[in-house]
Amino acid sequence: MFKYVCKRLLYAIPVFLGITFAVYALINLAPGGPLAILASSGEMSLSDLEALKVSLGLDKPLIVRYFLWLGGLFQGDLGTSYRTSQEVGMMIAQRIRPSLLLTGTGILGAILIGIPLGILSAYKPNSAWDHLGSFVSFIGASFPSFFLSLLLIYALAVKLGAFPTSGMYASGGGESLGDLLHHLALPAFVCGIQPIGNYIKQTRSSVMEVLNEEYIKTARSKGLTNTVVVIKHAFRNALIPVVTTVSLSIPFLVGGAVVVEQIFAWPGIGSLMITSIQSRDYPVIMGVTMLICGVVLAANLVLDLIYAALDPRIQFR
Repeated sequence: MFKYVCKRLLYAIPVFLGITFAVYALINLAPGGPLAILASSGEMSLSDLEALKVSLGLDKPLIVRYFLWLGGLFQGDLGTSYRTSQEVGMMIAQRIRPSLLLTGTGILGAILIGIPLGILSAYKPNSAWDHLGSFVSFIGASFPSFFLSLLLIYALAVKLGAFPTSGMYASGGGESLGDLLHHLALPAFVCGIQPIGNYIKQTRSSVMEVLNEEYIKTARSKGLTNTVVVIKHAFRNALIPVVTTVSLSIPFLVGGAVVVEQIFAWPGIGSLMITSIQSRDYPVIMGVTMLICGVVLAANLVLDLIYAALDPRIQFR
């Protein structure tokens, strides 16, 4: 297994370099730039802009700037934000906790509801549980996150006043756990309703497929109860596609729910990324890209190891 892990890590290096270079090239080739945004404000002279261009290294060729960024990354330096003059690493560290809290809560809720509901739908097809699962899947797939966010804000926050409309804490009200949960409820619900439909459908189809296997019929012929057959035998062997579906949420988990964070003014990675793109803050954009890319590559490796733990027939090569 050690040899397999080393091989996968070596394969990840060119993938990481390719992704980060592609993003770096695209953001630098996009119309506008940090200097153009500063020039539009009319607060800096042409000589000041030229001096700033040299100090930021924007006068160098794109490929040279990329390798300078890469060299800083290997030394643990993600650079300094053009917009705030803060260290990029510190800015990301401040935003990662709110993003993990928001998207983690939403995805955890989707797992705790979606997978059991998918099992019940497979165990009792065409029952009330199956219809409920289909309805929840339909809601999750039909409502765009921006529309659902605005709908919940209007109905539950503006009209009923039951929830706050934005932020992570109430201004001037301290940072209590109750206040955090109150602000977290609506955006976490929106983040959870999106993936829950996929979890229900994937779990249902995987379990139903396994329930038709011969060894399941053999287990039932031995007198095992349906609950034991479904939970101990069917669900365990149906876990691989379910785990794959859940793993697809990892970029969403790390990168934050961009639209939801913007609408609810949640101070996470997603809103930081949008602000940085609007201001052409290249170091912050690359810092967030590096974080998401690295976590996804590591998660894929861990996912392969989980596959082997779930299915002994899978061998490392």
